[in-house]
Amino acid sequence: TNIGSILASVNPYKPIPGLYSVDAIDLYRQHRLGELPPHIFATANECYCCLWKRHDSQCVLISGESGAGKTESTKLLLKFLSAMSQTSLGAPVCEKSTHVEEAILES
Repeated sequence: TNIGSILASVNPYKPIPGLYSVDAIDLYRQHRLGELPPHIFATANECYCCLWKRHDSQCVLISGESGAGKTESTKLLLKFLSAMSQTSLGAPVCEKSTHVEEAILES
């Protein structure tokens, strides 16, 4: 659920098909925070938009207990941001990949 720009989520401990797909990235990049159901991609999109519109640094705090999914959430956030950086270059989300993107995702 969302509480303003705060996303509270629960680790389902199982894969949910399509939840973090390229189609989900494309859907959430086209909408503002609150227009679609709560999702980590909505939060990431808000950060990305604020970064470009306000020219202001952004920070995302991911917290939780051991096993809550912090590492996976970080990977998903970086996946979304790297996909957004690729679309800003004019390529569809699913087509472009660069060495920089791979380095970020591997971090």
